[in-house]
Amino acid sequence: MRRIILSLLFFSLLFFQPAYPYWIWTPKSGKWVNPKTMPKDNPKEQFVYAKSFFDINKYEEAKREFRKLLKAYPKSAEAAESQYYLGLAEEAQDKLYEAYQAYQMVIDKYPFSERIQEVIEREYKIAEKFMSGEKRKALGVTLPVENPAIEIFGKVVENSTYGPLAPRAQYKLGLVLKGLLRYYEAEEEFNKVVSRYPASEWASAAKFQIASCRSSLSKGPAYDQGAAQEAKERFEEFVKEYPDAVLSLDAEKNISNIREKEAEANYNIARFYEKQKAFDSAKIYYNDIINSYADSLWASQAVARLQIMERKNEK
Repeated sequence: MRRIILSLLFFSLLFFQPAYPYWIWTPKSGKWVNPKTMPKDNPKEQFVYAKSFFDINKYEEAKREFRKLLKAYPKSAEAAESQYYLGLAEEAQDKLYEAYQAYQMVIDKYPFSERIQEVIEREYKIAEKFMSGEKRKALGVTLPVENPAIEIFGKVVENSTYGPLAPRAQYKLGLVLKGLLRYYEAEEEFNKVVSRYPASEWASAAKFQIASCRSSLSKGPAYDQGAAQEAKERFEEFVKEYPDAVLSLDAEKNISNIREKEAEANYNIARFYEKQKAFDSAKIYYNDIINSYADSLWASQAVARLQIMERKNEK
């Protein structure tokens, strides 16, 4: 029996022995620690170790080690670079929103990093991917807006208001909002392009988009004649200011469409007066269509209604 007990004790010691090296006592912290969770002795060694995983595409391991560095050596020169590489790792895994968040942390925590301009460029490209409809593959993160491009383009402008990407990001922020039918907000962003970056190549396009937003507002459930008139005026100003621009052709088409809607609205008013037997008022509107909108489809119908009214009066 004694021999059996000694044998069991011997095997139990063999079985449990490997567990002890995972925990060691550190006099400095006065704690037992697991070496697996400990960073290297200095930030440079830790960075090299973390990057070794990144270089062989082991991104989860790389992120774990970069985070160790950030926690243990937050004020080291390697901390900013580790934060940047966290973004690269997230992006390599196609976790676009997480990548943006990691890049933004570089700007927020390490504003003197040499990577700032590169980070802004990467954020801009991520915003463009969201703008084009590319979706995040990773789950588990609640996106703060219906389209993350809104937040990210806004941050690109905020991070470098007068940097090389700012006018473009400001313009595309307006386009995203316009695509979501948020015309008032879109118009506000396009106005910022014009006011902040009047000499940029995006200023003329922004003026066109402002007119386009006004035009879209006039096409609601009820025809908004005031918004349509303002849109037409803005399109006319655009054509006058940029007669040779490619967008001027679209502006002219929009002007024509708005004029057609105006003629239709006046025709409907004339018909209303005619049905109410207010013939003099009806004639005013029919004649205005003939004189002011002679090139519209409604001009010929206005002529026809006047002729019908005249025949009725003769009887």
